[in-house]
Amino acid sequence: MVESWATFGVDLHLEPSGPGLRRGLTDALRDAVRGGRLAPGTRLPSSRSLAADLGIARNTVAAAYADLVAEGWLTARQGSGTKVADRSVAPSAGTVRHRTEHRRPVYDLRAGSPDLASFPRTEWLRAARRALTTAPYDALGYGDPRGRVELRTALAGYLARARGVRADPERLVVCAGFTHALKLLAGVLKARGARTLAVESYGLDAHWRLAAAAGLPTVPLPFDERGTDPGGLGDGGGVLLTPAHQFPMGVPLHHDRRAAVVEWARRTGGLVLEDDYDGEFRYDRRPVGALQGLDPDHVVYLGTASKSLAPGLRLAWAVAPPGVAEEIAAAKGGVDSCGALDQLTLAEFITSGGYDRHVRAARTRYRRRRDALVQVLAARAPRVRVTGIAAGLHAVLRLPPGTEEEVVRAAARLGLALDGLGPRHRHPHAAGEPPDALVVGYGTPPDHAWSGALDTLCTALSVAEIRKPG
Repeated sequence: MVESWATFGVDLHLEPSGPGLRRGLTDALRDAVRGGRLAPGTRLPSSRSLAADLGIARNTVAAAYADLVAEGWLTARQGSGTKVADRSVAPSAGTVRHRTEHRRPVYDLRAGSPDLASFPRTEWLRAARRALTTAPYDALGYGDPRGRVELRTALAGYLARARGVRADPERLVVCAGFTHALKLLAGVLKARGARTLAVESYGLDAHWRLAAAAGLPTVPLPFDERGTDPGGLGDGGGVLLTPAHQFPMGVPLHHDRRAAVVEWARRTGGLVLEDDYDGEFRYDRRPVGALQGLDPDHVVYLGTASKSLAPGLRLAWAVAPPGVAEEIAAAKGGVDSCGALDQLTLAEFITSGGYDRHVRAARTRYRRRRDALVQVLAARAPRVRVTGIAAGLHAVLRLPPGTEEEVVRAAARLGLALDGLGPRHRHPHAAGEPPDALVVGYGTPPDHAWSGALDTLCTALSVAEIRKPG
């Protein structure tokens, strides 16, 4: 029986050209190595396999390999096959310039990410094995656009217990991250006739740009010590809020304003989009329940695994009012756009209790980091006022007037990634003058880098003489 070409080793695309097959093949292989298409250590197909793929004699391939081994482009060892040799190739000037201009910071104190080094790999792998072992065959199909029923059921139970959400698996839609959910909801609001989206004066510029790209320019609401003031809401449409722990200012929405937002939604038929940014991480206060629990018929609850686990999972969820869930699912395009195996794994992780254990351990770890931040700044930068620290993964450092930009520049020179309050987190049309402040995330650095990050932060603050008492 003749063996099919489709059963031979690895695939390698080559187009030999020139006066002879041997020379053409040798030149094509050399160019692929020199240009970087075949990286050092790459194992090449056997001479028999490549000859069958190209429709040429095996001896021709063997001769080309031998030529390149002699030139030092390839290596060949008995039992190890033929591989691309390790070579020191000088990068082009453009590559050097690109690497210089985009150097990774030594420390990263930007808000928005957890400690990825603490991802529960072992427990997640166990949950993945259990989930895959018991998964029905249809789990590997295109799937319900709302997401796997196992995850929707697990989330409904967890959110009701931990966040006070009135959740039904039938009204829950799994999305590929928070921005995906927000993009879908912006489309839903636009289709319902909304012309703008009300937002908080402080937030994340990426969300405002996303809404604008969907045809919903954002209109900022006033903000004070009681949180966002909903008095400026118009007739209908939608509003995006972070009521449990306002991002980035860190205050919970006052109970009078929570009631006012719900009353506005009932009166006008508007939708409240509740971003439960980091509601699971609280330290010095009782947990603030989800706004959705006050009126599940007018509030869309939005949660994500990005802060509790990792943003790379690309898993978020929307608990929506009747009708809205169907509109979100339809906007997803009729099939599930999120990985089924990760959904099943998260469902197993939640129902087995692993998720609760991980969140509690993370809460303890982040609280220690927050406490260290407060203590170090009190000792080394007493003119800095630390705010918004009762919950979440970041703090707002209030600075003396006129020092924000100087500190951010000093931090960049020291290899510290750091955001000021103004450029990224304050809406360009918000009323009043913003305070000088830094938004410092204490989730990103791994434990071993935390003290170094704090030292570098204090050094950056010293540039503006902020360490000196006023």
